Amino acid sequence: MAPTAAQAIPRSFFGVAPQTALSDTDVQYMRVGRIGSVRLAVPWDGVQPTPQGGYGWGGIDQAVAAAARGGLQILPFLYGTPRWLSHKPTSLPIGGRARRAWIAFVWAAIERYGPNGQFWLEHGPGSEDPVPRDPIRTWQVWNEANFFYFAFPVSPARYARLLNFTSTAIKRADPGAKVVLSGLFGDPDEDGPRGMDAVDFLEELYRVPGIESKFDGIALHPYAIHAGDLSQMTEDMRSVALENHDPGAALYITEMGWGSEDNFQQDAFEQGIFGQVDQLRDSYRYLIDNRRRLNLKAAYWFTWKDVQGSCDFCDSTGFFHEGDRFRAKPAWHAFVRLTGGRARP
Repeated sequence: MAPTAAQAIPRSFFGVAPQTALSDTDVQYMRVGRIGSVRLAVPWDGVQPTPQGGYGWGGIDQAVAAAARGGLQILPFLYGTPRWLSHKPTSLPIGGRARRAWIAFVWAAIERYGPNGQFWLEHGPGSEDPVPRDPIRTWQVWNEANFFYFAFPVSPARYARLLNFTSTAIKRADPGAKVVLSGLFGDPDEDGPRGMDAVDFLEELYRVPGIESKFDGIALHPYAIHAGDLSQMTEDMRSVALENHDPGAALYITEMGWGSEDNFQQDAFEQGIFGQVDQLRDSYRYLIDNRRRLNLKAAYWFTWKDVQGSCDFCDSTGFFHEGDRFRAKPAWHAFVRLTGGRARP
C-alpha cells in the first residue's frame, strides 16, 4: 500500500497488544511506525491483590504515562478475579461480594484514568512529572470470555450478567465512555464449559433481552492458520451484528497474529519468518480494504516483542525479538510499509 493511501487511515486503526512493560523507547518506535493505540491489560488480581491494601496502579500508571507522552491512545481490558474472592482468576465476579468488589474496581479505574481522573491531576502542568492529558474513554470488559483460559465456565448468560452491571457502572462514572465486549477467541479447540466459537457466543449473547444497549463495540481475536480464515471469522462476526439489527456496533480486532518460528506441525499459528510476513500482509490488506463496510475501528497485532515461556506461539508473534534491543523481524518492516510509517525513530 502506498504511504499516501495508508496515511489517510486514522493512526488509531493500527494498534498493538504488548506483553511487556511499555517504555518510552517502545512508544518512540510505535509512534514512527504509525501505531496509534495500545491495548493494555488491567488485571484486577494484580491491581488489588488483597482486600485491605487498596489499589496499586504503579505499573498501569507507567504505561499510561508512556503512551500519553507518545500520543498513543489506550484500550484497557479489565479482567482477573483476585484470590481473596475466588481460587480461580477465571471465575466471573457476578454475585455477592465479588460483584460489589468488581464494580468498585471498575469505578476506581475510571476515577484514576477517566476524564476527571486523579492520574491526570497528579501529572498536570507544574507537577514533577507532567504528562499530556489524554483520558481513557473506551473500556473492554474481560478477555476471551469464550475460552476457559480466561473464563470458566464459558457461558454467554454469565458474561451477560457481568456486562450488564459493568456497563452501567462505566456509564455512570463517565456518561461519554464506550464499552467494548470481551475479545472473543475466534475458534477455540474446546467446547462445553471450556470453549465456544466466537460467533456462537455472540449469537447467544444477543438473545439476552436489551443486551445490545450495554455495549458499543464487539471484539474478535481471529487467530487462524491463514489470513483467509481470519477474513471469514471477521465477516461472520459482522453478520451476527447485522442479523440482530445492530449495524451501529463497532468492530474491533483486539488481538491477531502469527508466530515467526518455523513450527507449523506443532502449532499452526507459527508459520516461520516469512510466513508471518505473508499472513500479516494479507490480513491487514483485507481489514484495511473492508474497514468501512465492517465498521472496523482498530486492529491490534499481538504482540510487540517476543517473550519466551509464554503461550505456545506467543513467544514468536512479536514484531521484535525478545530483549531491550530493537531487533526487528521482517514482519515489522512489512507492517510499517502498510501503515506508511518508518522502521526506526
